[in-house]
Amino acid sequence: MTRKEYKLVAIGGDGIGVEVVDACLEVLTTLADRDGSFTFGVTKFDWSTDRYKRTGAFMPADGADQLRAFDAILFGAVGAPDVPDHLTLWGLRLAICQPLDQYANVRPTRVLPGIQSPLRHVNGGEIDWVIVRENSEGEYAGQGGRSHPGLPLEVATDVSIFTRAGIERIMRFAFNLAQSRPRKLLTVVTKSNAQRHGMVLWDQIAAEVAREFPDVTWDKMLVDAMTVRMTMRPDSLDTIVATNLHADILSDLAAALSGSIGVAPTANLNPERDTPSMFEPIHGSAFDITGKGIANPVATFWTAAMMLDHLGERLAADRLMRAVEAVTANPDLHTPDLGGNATTRMVTNAVIEALRGRNE
Repeated sequence: MTRKEYKLVAIGGDGIGVEVVDACLEVLTTLADRDGSFTFGVTKFDWSTDRYKRTGAFMPADGADQLRAFDAILFGAVGAPDVPDHLTLWGLRLAICQPLDQYANVRPTRVLPGIQSPLRHVNGGEIDWVIVRENSEGEYAGQGGRSHPGLPLEVATDVSIFTRAGIERIMRFAFNLAQSRPRKLLTVVTKSNAQRHGMVLWDQIAAEVAREFPDVTWDKMLVDAMTVRMTMRPDSLDTIVATNLHADILSDLAAALSGSIGVAPTANLNPERDTPSMFEPIHGSAFDITGKGIANPVATFWTAAMMLDHLGERLAADRLMRAVEAVTANPDLHTPDLGGNATTRMVTNAVIEALRGRNE
């Protein structure tokens, strides 16, 4: 039988991003061998802050176009202590997401077996969310500038961009996702009491799109009140959609409430599949632990499961998540972010062994 080959580009980036991506590639190789019906052709790109320091650019000028030849992108992290964050973010991650129109950022959150939420009243099942982040416009559209630098009248502006087309497509994506989940429940996050133009349009279009999904129950929540609801009534939430900035913040809170940002995955999707999608852990480059061998690779493994599902390999995705959950259930395999002493190598080896064993 001919095995299907997926063309995968791996961009470790900076810090622990390189470590967790390398660990993930080992796991994916084992999974492909275990499954037997597909394989990965992996190309590594050294796009990173180190490249920026050597060449003046994080990636080639035609980098986004180079990525169009691949089926998926596995990304680690970007950022270094000695380079301003806005340079690294706009120089690499957003330089990929925006040209490839990866407009739906999807961040699932739940408490994995063996992990304890910091919320006293949460035992596991109360947190099972998917946060949908509008990934192309809003507060991070990149519009604005600075004038009169260094003078008393210096001014800096950032302009939030909300378009009907951008809001409609992310709302439709979120309602479709909510419709596919058992509870068929969607919460639309807003701040239209203060942002009276763009966010009022956001609310208006949410209500319009909702009429296409009569079987989905939906409500609206101001972003500040949403933080209270996430901590006090987590079981009242399921699918959540928010703007670029709001979902960025809320998804980090969600990761913390699930036990650690070290287990939180992300998919940057082009739902129409006109371009490859990019999959990355939520955590950053974490230079404080780089090279120590203690980075938690679980977020990247979960991210890889999302990638497999996106590629149509649902059985392999489920198999990988069962292996991950079997490992997190063992406290001896918890890395320091989870209060344990396990290493990246130990967790990776344990997931590989779980994949090689019976894990149907």
